[in-house]
Amino acid sequence: MSALSRLTATETKLFFREPVVVFFALAFAPALLVVLGLIPSMREVSAALGGIRGIDAYVPVVVAMGLALFALNGLALLFASYREKGVLRRMRTTPVKPIVMISAQLVMATVLSVAMMLIMIATARFAFDVALPERIIAYLVSYLLAALAMFAVGLLVASLAPSGKSASAIGTLVFFPLVFFAGLWVPRASMNDVLRTISDLTPLGAAVQSLQDATAGTWPQPLHWAVLLGWTIVAGGLAARYFRWE
Repeated sequence: MSALSRLTATETKLFFREPVVVFFALAFAPALLVVLGLIPSMREVSAALGGIRGIDAYVPVVVAMGLALFALNGLALLFASYREKGVLRRMRTTPVKPIVMISAQLVMATVLSVAMMLIMIATARFAFDVALPERIIAYLVSYLLAALAMFAVGLLVASLAPSGKSASAIGTLVFFPLVFFAGLWVPRASMNDVLRTISDLTPLGAAVQSLQDATAGTWPQPLHWAVLLGWTIVAGGLAARYFRWE
């Protein structure tokens, strides 16, 4: 077993020892999906949503929201706390370099977030009869691009935050505008042209539209994938520029 795989297993065990972080990073979004699905009006066809049910439209939104929670309230908090407690500084004196620990965290985050996404899709399918994505490959690519973008944003928050508490506060401030433009409160289909254009340029807005397109059986627009790649490059570059080991 390589150092990366051993450290990934260790970091995963440590992650699950933080019940509050686990709840908001992994359980909150699936729980919200169930609550939405139990609302009778969400299971009725809506003309305003293009002839689909509310729950059908909201599955990609909640999937994207779950990814944002994991990145901003899980990953960012863990990295900032490790730096605050001196974990990263101490690891620089060991054979396991800090970059390996960062890689382990990213592997853990990717695996757990994909598992969360699959659980939500399965729950939506079997509990509320939501159709599975018609273009599976496009859906997975869109999700992974969204994960890269949001993890980059999460690392940027961790880079700028002086402590775990401040990382949580900054992550929360970033979270709410992102989920607004993802369509959590106002569906993208109901947004005016200005709001929808802004939404298209945000990581969660681009992610939701890509996931909705893949679900409906069409390939996501190149613009939305380009936006996700752009956020990954810019936020990831800034995170690398400002990241501090101690």
